[in-house]
Amino acid sequence: MQQSIEETWATVRGFFLTSAVWFVVGTLAGFIDATHMAAPDLLGNISWLVFGRLRPMHTNIVIFGFVGSALLGAAHYVVSTLLQTPLYCERLGKISIGIWNLAIIAGTVTLALGYSQGREYAEWIWPVDVAVLLAFALIFYNLLQTAIRRQEKLLYVSNWYIFAALIFTFFIYSFGNAVWNPATGAITGMPDAILAWFYGHGVVGLFLTPLAVGVAYYIIPIVSRSPLYSHTLSLAGFWTILMIYTHIGTHHLLQTPAPTWLKVLAITGSIAMLAPVLTVLVNLWLTMRGRLGYIHSEIGGKFVFAGLVWYTLTCLQGPLQSLPVIQRVTHLNNWVIAHAHMGVLGFSGTIALGGIYFILPRVTGRPLHSTRLADIQYWLVLFGMAGFFGVLTAAGLIQGNSWLNGETVYRVLPAIHPYMVLRAGIGVLLLGGAVIGLYNISRSIRGAPPGRKTP
Repeated sequence: MQQSIEETWATVRGFFLTSAVWFVVGTLAGFIDATHMAAPDLLGNISWLVFGRLRPMHTNIVIFGFVGSALLGAAHYVVSTLLQTPLYCERLGKISIGIWNLAIIAGTVTLALGYSQGREYAEWIWPVDVAVLLAFALIFYNLLQTAIRRQEKLLYVSNWYIFAALIFTFFIYSFGNAVWNPATGAITGMPDAILAWFYGHGVVGLFLTPLAVGVAYYIIPIVSRSPLYSHTLSLAGFWTILMIYTHIGTHHLLQTPAPTWLKVLAITGSIAMLAPVLTVLVNLWLTMRGRLGYIHSEIGGKFVFAGLVWYTLTCLQGPLQSLPVIQRVTHLNNWVIAHAHMGVLGFSGTIALGGIYFILPRVTGRPLHSTRLADIQYWLVLFGMAGFFGVLTAAGLIQGNSWLNGETVYRVLPAIHPYMVLRAGIGVLLLGGAVIGLYNISRSIRGAPPGRKTP
């Protein structure tokens, strides 16, 4: 029986181990970046460690390597389990993991060597883009064939979100990286900026968000021991997010000569995003109403619940900061960095970790190596994320108000330096949490045989 489990869920375990490894690498890159902000001369002038190269390495590793890998692994498990059908081809799953990791490694190395498309979240060069798209295509084909052969005819909402994420991400990645133009990965002029932020916002909202919401829709009813409050609400949230989210990226370009009609559309769409977000959250809150004790007794549910809290805060702050009157203070400073961390790490990253810890025992046939270590990681990530958000938000408000009052950039730096030191210190918590997670996840995958007691 154990051999059967190992063979059946090899793809899921492979993605989870991939995520744990890249979480360590990504947080290490972020920590070194934070030291640059606190002590710019600390590491000298090592070319592959300068801020301009390390920052895109950090963002892409976290988005695709850490969070993306965990959510894709969870997606393989959720689709197969809900459809009561084994994954179509485990060998194809392993190939997709290999291509996925090869793309992330190649993207990281080429960025370290200075090869970049120079567009936020789309810095990887053309050959890496092709590998990423190939991995997405293989994953989609594998899951689609699984769905075609399904035993369960009802498509629960998690399946809707997962398949939509794969389809939309394939196309927005192609457009955002201008794969038809291998030399630059870009087009020209203002249309390029619009295209870049169509992708930059979409890679979070149409890749990480649907996968994270799909995982939450699967885990929350199970750990709360209650059926989903409303399947109708879940589908309403699904269709509204797809209709609204695609065109709000231009709210990053309000201070540019983008067409006014597009700016208005982006702002109104950003405010309208409250509808699908609140639909999801209300549906899940009502599902687990009066059952928080059950949720917090399960470490995976505990992570997912925390991720939903961060989702609430992220999606209340996001529409507000799309308003021009607020952007006058918040744009192009650390406020935006705080918001990005809240969305990627606080919301989707925390749910991704919850997915790993909830699913691992079910794909290994044994308990986690240590629920105590998982709980320690939970608190390190929670305090680290809260600290990041508080420190970077405060620094951003200082910057924004100073610039609004006519101060030059360099005169504001001494005022925010203490916050940058705190930022680096808080990064130690996240790095520690990543290392603990790698140890715990790897031991859970390759550890003791079934029957081991979990501390």
